Amino acid sequence: MSDRDWLAAEFEEQRPHLRRVAYRMLGSLDESEDAIQEAWLRLSRTRGKGIDNLGGWLTTVVGRVCLDMLRSRRARREDSTDGWLPDPIVSVDDQTDPEQEALLADSVGLALLVVLETLSPAERLAFVLHDMFAVPFDDIASILDRSPDAVRQLASRGRRRVRGARPQPDADLTEQRRVAEAFIRAARDGDFEGLLDVLDPDVVIRADRAIPADAPLEVRGAREVAERAMFFRHLHEFAQPVLVNGAAGYLIAPHGRLFAVAAITVVGGKITEMDFINDPEKLRKLELST
Repeated sequence: MSDRDWLAAEFEEQRPHLRRVAYRMLGSLDESEDAIQEAWLRLSRTRGKGIDNLGGWLTTVVGRVCLDMLRSRRARREDSTDGWLPDPIVSVDDQTDPEQEALLADSVGLALLVVLETLSPAERLAFVLHDMFAVPFDDIASILDRSPDAVRQLASRGRRRVRGARPQPDADLTEQRRVAEAFIRAARDGDFEGLLDVLDPDVVIRADRAIPADAPLEVRGAREVAERAMFFRHLHEFAQPVLVNGAAGYLIAPHGRLFAVAAITVVGGKITEMDFINDPEKLRKLELST
């Protein structure tokens, strides 16, 4: 085996871990693959020389690439009026392929990725690498060109914001599904009171594309969300329960054509968040049997 073949084999062993890191950093499957490819190019140029801990070295490189991508994304978004939600990982009939299982090994829900998107790039890097992957603060400091104490403060701020913005979702998948199916049924039947029964008073619904075009991308409050569900009553006739990032959700596919994927967060038996991915480009990437 040549040195390059050996290095490639070692890199492939690290790929599942690197995909988890990049997906939590970026919330985008395509961008995650771009970050991993860039890490491979940088590794190839070194030929592995001077690297004692390949896993740690690659994690640091992927973190640095993701940081640059987040900064570039934030600059672009300041000039855009479009919404943004993470790429969902959707499975039908509980069938999750091995790559999806690897990505969700640490149970990263869509709602968590939405919260992570509110952090600054530096806060996100510090929180994700330290709290999710146990990367030492000294190593993260070298990426951010800051002191370990400053990085510790960044991670702490990120941790507080994540905990403050994200109540712990119900872990019981059966209960999540019951609530999701009750919502679908009430929306389909035009049962306004039934919708209110499963919605938290402070529920928030988000979308990455406005439908109709002048509709808000975010709606808050049980009555307002219920009214939105009533408006789309006809589409809920085509709703199908699925798992979205390992939690209860559903897709809407009129006549077999995928229209939207909904991720649901259930806390205390009530829906607290709903994230609707209806960006056609993202939906085209989902290979689902509807």
